[in-house]
Amino acid sequence: MTKVQARKIYREKRAALSVKDLNIFQDLLLIRFQELALPYASLVHAYLPMYENKEPDPGPLVDWLRFTDPGMETTYAAINSFDFSMKHFLQHDEMCFKTNLYGIPEPISGPIVSEKDIDIAILPLLAFDLSGNRVGYGKGYYDRFISNCRTDIIKIGLSFFPAVENIEDVDLFDKKLDFCVTPDCIYAF
Repeated sequence: MTKVQARKIYREKRAALSVKDLNIFQDLLLIRFQELALPYASLVHAYLPMYENKEPDPGPLVDWLRFTDPGMETTYAAINSFDFSMKHFLQHDEMCFKTNLYGIPEPISGPIVSEKDIDIAILPLLAFDLSGNRVGYGKGYYDRFISNCRTDIIKIGLSFFPAVENIEDVDLFDKKLDFCVTPDCIYAF
């Protein structure tokens, strides 16, 4: 399967999900995520889901991490559409978000943190394969972000669907996941 094919197929699969399915899958993601044996994390990168695209919500997972790792902080990214980079804003009580040109909620202010300080990154995706290759929305923001992080950052994808066997057109720029959590299981790569 190519990335273009995966994007088309998995957008359609998500669109077909009922509200009941979404709620069940979201609950199962949290249960599976709690099975991960993660080291202590002081800084976790997360994303705000595009609910209209039925994207998995990392919020309950981040809340659980915060409960298990007191003092943990969270960052959310804002993209720069001119150079495809991301700025990472530390979450704070008055944090405000706006929707960017891709329909993604992103922070508009706050303390900026370095990618090098992030311990765990929870990444959005449309599909992934059995080797940990992630198919995102096609702009490469997250691959660029991960390439600027420490080599020991833990990269976790969230998907409502199982892995495809193989993404055929992976290139050197693409960054692999360490784990992908689905309602049925955890894939470790």
